[in-house]
This record gives sequence, C-alpha cells and structure tokens, in this order.
Amino acid sequence: MDPGRAYRGMPTTRPELSGTFGMVASSHWIASAAAMAALEKGGNAFDAAATAGFVLQVVQPHMTGPAGEVPMILAPAGDHPLRILMGQGPAPGAATIQAYRDQGFNMIPGTGLMAAGVPGAFDAWMLLLRDYGTMTLRDVLEPAMGYAADGHPVLPAVAEAINGVRDVFLTEWTSSAEVYLSGGGAPRPGELYRIPALAESYARILKEAEAGGGDREAVIERARAVWREGFVSDAIDRFCREGEALDSSGERHGGLLQGDDMARWQAGYEQPLTYDYHGITLAKCGPWSQGPVMAQQLALLKDFDLEAMDPVSTAFIHVVTECAKLAFADREKFYGDPDFADVPMDVLLSDDYNDRRRELIGDEASLDLIGGDIPGFGAEEILVGTLSGEVTGAGEPGHMLENQMRSDTVHIDCADRFGNMISATPSGGWLQSSPAVPGLGFPLGTRMQMFWLRDGHPSGLVPGKRPRTTLSPSFALKDGKPWLAFGTPGGDGQDQWPLIMLLRHLHHGLNLQEAIDLPYFQSFHFPNSFWPRDAEPGVLVLEGGVPDATAEALAARGHKVERSAPWSIGRMMAVAREGNILKGAASSRFRQIYAMGR
Repeated sequence: MDPGRAYRGMPTTRPELSGTFGMVASSHWIASAAAMAALEKGGNAFDAAATAGFVLQVVQPHMTGPAGEVPMILAPAGDHPLRILMGQGPAPGAATIQAYRDQGFNMIPGTGLMAAGVPGAFDAWMLLLRDYGTMTLRDVLEPAMGYAADGHPVLPAVAEAINGVRDVFLTEWTSSAEVYLSGGGAPRPGELYRIPALAESYARILKEAEAGGGDREAVIERARAVWREGFVSDAIDRFCREGEALDSSGERHGGLLQGDDMARWQAGYEQPLTYDYHGITLAKCGPWSQGPVMAQQLALLKDFDLEAMDPVSTAFIHVVTECAKLAFADREKFYGDPDFADVPMDVLLSDDYNDRRRELIGDEASLDLIGGDIPGFGAEEILVGTLSGEVTGAGEPGHMLENQMRSDTVHIDCADRFGNMISATPSGGWLQSSPAVPGLGFPLGTRMQMFWLRDGHPSGLVPGKRPRTTLSPSFALKDGKPWLAFGTPGGDGQDQWPLIMLLRHLHHGLNLQEAIDLPYFQSFHFPNSFWPRDAEPGVLVLEGGVPDATAEALAARGHKVERSAPWSIGRMMAVAREGNILKGAASSRFRQIYAMGR
C-alpha cells in the first residue's frame, strides 16, 4: 500500500525549481527577484534575505514594517552550527500589568500605541549583515528605497487593506493618511504606488551611517546607533509620550515605549531547539515563540503509521489535528520567555510525556482544551479572551470582531552556491494596526497584545520580557547537514501548515511543490494568539479540494467542520539543498508568493 503514489507526479500549479547557483522564495515576487539580484551581484544568502526583507516592507506594508520583528534560523556554510538570530523586541520598562490596569485594560489592545514593544527587525537585519553578509548597507537598502521612492505596482491586498482603514486614517490616524493616502484616497490595485516618507527615512539612516566613513561593518554599526539612539528613537519616544491613538478598546491612548528602551536593547543569537524525527532534525526557535509546537506535534505523531494514510484522508487529517490540539494546549499553558519563566521543554518533548498525551487521542474529535500536567510548571488554567476584554478559562470562546484590523506576516527562505541557508519570518509594524510615527513614515508594532495581564503566568507581562510570538521560521537537517528551510505567514497557522507540508514530503514522497499544492486544513480549537484571544473549540477548516466524503467522515467523528474556498489556506514556501542541487517551491495561493532560482 502506497497512498502517496497517487499524488507523486501529479500536475502542479508550478514546477519544483532546481539549480546550483542560488534559490530564494518569499511572500512577493518583487522581493524574490530583489533577493535573486543580490545573489547575482555576488552576495550570499544572508545578503539576499536582508534585501528581500527590506523590499517586503515596501511592497507588503500591511504584513511587515521597519518597526516589526524578525526571528531567523541561520545555517552558515561549512561545519558551523545552526543559530537563531533573535529579532523579537521585549516589553518596555514602563509596561507593567498595573500600568494597563490603571488605564482600565483587562487585555492589551490589538491596535494602537499601548501594544508597542521595542522594535526588533531593523537591528536584527543589521546584525545579520554585519556578521554574515558581504554586501554594503547601501547595496542592501537601495532596492527597497527605490521601490518606496519611485513606486511599485500595488497588490490588490495592499490596496484593500489601505482602503479598509481609510476612514480611520482620515479621522484619527492622520499621520498615516499623510503616508499611505495620496490625495485622500487609497491606491487602486496595480497602479504605481509610492511611500516617499519611508524612502526618506531609510535615505537619512544611510546618509548618517555613511558619514563617518570606514568599512562596511563600521557603516552598519552606525546605522544601528542611528536607529536605537538617533532620530528614529527620538521620533518614536516623542510620539509615544506626546501622542494618542484610537485603539481596539475604542478609546485613545499614548504609548509606553521610550527611547531608552530602544537604546538598551539589541538583537542577539541563541541556540535552536531541535527534535529528531524519522531521519531528520527539526530546528525551531525557543518557547518565546510558538516554534516548539511543531516539534511536540512530531513527538506525538511519531508512533502513528502516517505512511499508510492518504495525505488528504480522514485518518491523516484527524490524527494530525488531534496532535495539534494537544501541542497547542501545552503552548498556552507552558510557553513564555525562558529568561523569565521556567519552561520544561525537556519534558514537553520527551517520549514518556508524549506517550501519555498520545493516549488522549481516540477516534472521536476532542472538544476540550487539555493542557498537560507537569508539577511545578505552567499556568493554573488555560486562558481565553472574550470580546469584552475579560479573561476566562478555556471552554468559553470569544467572538471575532467583524471590523477588526487583522494583519499577517511574510516569510523568506534563501540558499546560495556557497553553502549558506536561512529561514526568516518578518512581521509586525503593520500599516493598519498603529498610526505612522510622524517624520518616519512607518508605524510601530503591536506584538505586546500576545501578553496576558496575569501575574505568574508564563506569558504574563513583565518589563523586558519577550511576548510569546507566533513568528516561527522552520529548518531541518538531514544526516546532520542543512537540508530544508521552510515557512509561511499565517499567525497560529505557522506551525500547522508547514508541518503538513513536511509530513507529506517525508512520509508520502511528494516533492516540495506537490506537498505544497495539496489542499490544507487548520484547527481553530485553541486560543488565537491575537486580540481578542478567541477560541473555537473543535472547529476544523478544510480547504476546497478536500473530498466531500472526507469532510463528512470528519464531521461524523465530532469535528466542527467548516469549508473554505479552494486555494485559500496556507502560503507555504521552501528551499532545499540535496547534495549540490538546490530546490525551491512556493504556494500559488493568493498569487503573490514566488520561488526563483537557477
């Protein structure tokens, strides 16, 4: 029996790319092309990723921005070990639970200045360039500056996002209207769209960084200083102290972020969390992200005969979904910044623990959110938010705000001829989540909405602590050598969709593009990581293309099945190295993600 055979060699929306020179994949074809151009100029995978990262801030400003954050997994050429480059900024020094309580908050809002932590993305990209890149800062920034100053054909999704908040911009967030609205109107899809204020900010950073002369490392270091202690941090400090912005509470508030917070923080390196599974080693960020969730799902799945299951069958979808429910419940109960919370990752990934958790999986769908029991660790209860901002125990789902300004993320994978690989997931600083900082041309991030306002909770707010982010680049080694860089935008889907692709690739022998093109599914059983932190127990969304008979069988098992349109779930991309051959693939969903290579 070989269930994967029916899908191997099937027609795909795009070919699986192969080459030997370089391979890139990103959330926008312009960024992929810019990254490939960096490789053609002699740059390496790290130069290419940084180039793409800055371009994405221009062409997808509703998904990433300069004041966002970016975790990365680096695989330098040679025998160097994998490293995490941690670009997630922490809570400001003034961000205490009492500070929010004093302003009437039971939950950190999802938009506005009160949700702004220390921006992490810019410093992380600079650190990557300084330590692993070869190109100058000018070479890396010029493509983004050019598209911001001279324009690019705007995506329909960007135009829709800007149009959706146009009235808010005109009446409340007037600094954003100056940046994103030309003549008071949103751009039309496909028209040449400029963000001159952003171009001017990057031009000023570059000018001040280059003014002191010196080598490329010296210029990069001055750029970091300009960001953390120069005109950028000055403008942010002034705006948070003196400004107020309407947020998702329905009221106007200033911010807690100060220039001193930016001056004190720098991006840094960590060791990856790893898990061995069926001949590969998965590498993820630590429990300050949701990355370990994928590792724990593998720990739960490893004793199931997935190779005997059709990759879009009832059995496969049921088992993968039930394992996800258990792993994500443990995310909610145990995860947090390990510098502030004791997170028992050794237990959470152990055979004994997951053997016990696996016994909870039966033929019927679980409708309960069941966290594990590890004495001395974790929260007393799994928290779920509600529309009113009150916090409840698990089992009382909140309700989605129809007009909430939902945002997303981007992703970048790169490999070069020198042997370097990188997986990076930039996000935050979305144009629709916070007003643009006057004089800078971009907004602050809102990642602090992922904290709970609960003392003692692993993800409870503490000054200097990192929020438990959804951002989750993925990497895998095979035979101890860098093999696969992969990932996706998608919030809580970031450790569901990539897992599905990986399982199809490993267990069913599908190539990267085949594994990406098959229909996806997603559980909404556990609390959403974003305000208002709602949950939908038992809800399982199946993408169009999953057979009706499978949907009916899953419903008969107790899953609350909802159907989505074809090509509507997942935005996967991947780059692989097989010996001297590089491979790449990207989802055709939403018609903007592209892999390129030769």
